[in-house]
Amino acid sequence: MQIDDMDRRLLRYYQADPALSAAALAETAGLTRAACWRRLEKLRAAGVIRGVRAVIDWGKLGYAVEVSLRVAVDKTQPGAFDAVVARAREIPEVIEIQTFLGRVDLRLSVRARDMAHYQQIYHDRILTLPHLADIEGLMRVATIKDDESLPL
Repeated sequence: MQIDDMDRRLLRYYQADPALSAAALAETAGLTRAACWRRLEKLRAAGVIRGVRAVIDWGKLGYAVEVSLRVAVDKTQPGAFDAVVARAREIPEVIEIQTFLGRVDLRLSVRARDMAHYQQIYHDRILTLPHLADIEGLMRVATIKDDESLPL
């Protein structure tokens, strides 16, 4: 799919404020509502716009602890990687799973209410994952930048 300057302009405004109505977005971008809607639909159909989501402040809902676990998988076992990922997906407090090349195979982002809750999750759910070779935990102290926007 070819993205032109108008598509980039729409994406820039949409990225800055996804709650804008189509009419407001069209006006801001200098398009008619119909043209704006067609372009947005084209971008959605092409998978450029994958969705709009709510960004929740989990701390304000009582989930004050976030731990990033770097996991090395024992890859000498056939199917080990897929087994770990499948089981990790079943843990509700694991809110993100990323894969990597190198010494670390996976990063699991775990949310918990407090340290006691985290310890329970870690002991009862994380340590029971199959084929673990090594785990390193990094506790988030502060978020310095949390922005998924890129210049368009």
